[in-house]
Amino acid sequence: MNKKKIMVVEDEIIIARELQIILESMGYDVCAVETSGEEAVSRVEEIQPDLILMDINLIGEIDGIEAATQIQEKLDIPVVYLTAFGDQALLDRAKVTMPYGYILKPYDDRELRIIIEISLYKHQAEKDRKFLNKLLLQALSRVKTLSGLLPICINCKKIRDDQGYWQQIEKYIKQHSEAELRQSICPECTKMLYSDIMGHN
Repeated sequence: MNKKKIMVVEDEIIIARELQIILESMGYDVCAVETSGEEAVSRVEEIQPDLILMDINLIGEIDGIEAATQIQEKLDIPVVYLTAFGDQALLDRAKVTMPYGYILKPYDDRELRIIIEISLYKHQAEKDRKFLNKLLLQALSRVKTLSGLLPICINCKKIRDDQGYWQQIEKYIKQHSEAELRQSICPECTKMLYSDIMGHN
């Protein structure tokens, strides 16, 4: 089983190193440790991590929230925020980016693992759902349905289309549905045909 790749974005080197050791001991592949939002944004497409642990308060021109926003504009990667503050205004900004979770520093190793596993599972489930929805929409786009009132001649059984032309019913159905027509004969017609044949003998 392939190890899940995690990018750590943390500007405090000691904390980042400790986090890397913990994550690797849990069986994750720490594919990158970035110290600024700018570095994370510039390298994420190359690295393609399965999850990003993003410190909110980063030194540099952009903080973790802005970095997450820019990353999500390009890639579908779950982000879990790391923060030492539970400031409501900060959380209000962060939740707009639809993070998969928050971890307050100092974090508990067990809590860290639970949040990561839930985030990875939830993200995969959402990807599967989107894929199934895409298949469903593709299938529906191929389905043509007959609807409304269809004028049909009582004598020759031709159908008048929406442009006023009369068509054989077989041709009309083929144009307006995915059905493949196959020549056959119903039991009533079989009986009538058989009677006519026998009557001429």
